[in-house]
Amino acid sequence: MRKITYMIGIALLLQGCTYAISKEYSRKADKTISFDMLQADPDAYKGKLLILGGIIVQTTAVKKGTLIEIEQKRLDYWGKPERMKRTGGRFLAFHPSYLDPLVYSPGRDITVAGEVQGTQSPALGDKEYDYPIILAKEIKLWEPVRESWNKPKWIDPLYNYDPSSGGRGDGW
Repeated sequence: MRKITYMIGIALLLQGCTYAISKEYSRKADKTISFDMLQADPDAYKGKLLILGGIIVQTTAVKKGTLIEIEQKRLDYWGKPERMKRTGGRFLAFHPSYLDPLVYSPGRDITVAGEVQGTQSPALGDKEYDYPIILAKEIKLWEPVRESWNKPKWIDPLYNYDPSSGGRGDGW
């Protein structure tokens, strides 16, 4: 009985320590191509399988699927985008089926394994930019990040200690 409990515990631990993208795509992905290289000449890497990630900027449902605009971030050891100010730029991920824009909402972390398709130029205001576009083969949408203002705040009873008020502070 004890042996079975240990085996189940180890299996659950290993399941929690897996890479964001399946082995099938992570083995096939070309890890020699950096985002800077892709951004400089997306057409040179057409057909290459890459794993990219970042923060969702916008999700748009289109006729034949969903287009996700992503602000690129470096991926950590597990394939999760790192929360940092520095970004490599933006890219577009096209998924051939409908993805709910309320679920794939701005600010969510995402990791995408996909095939480079070239570039697309969406108009941003009155300027056009060339974004690398990839055809998403697999997507990992990470749990929403809890902002610090959304975390529970603990009240320190001695923070506004005022001995003249009987030790209660702020009129408690």
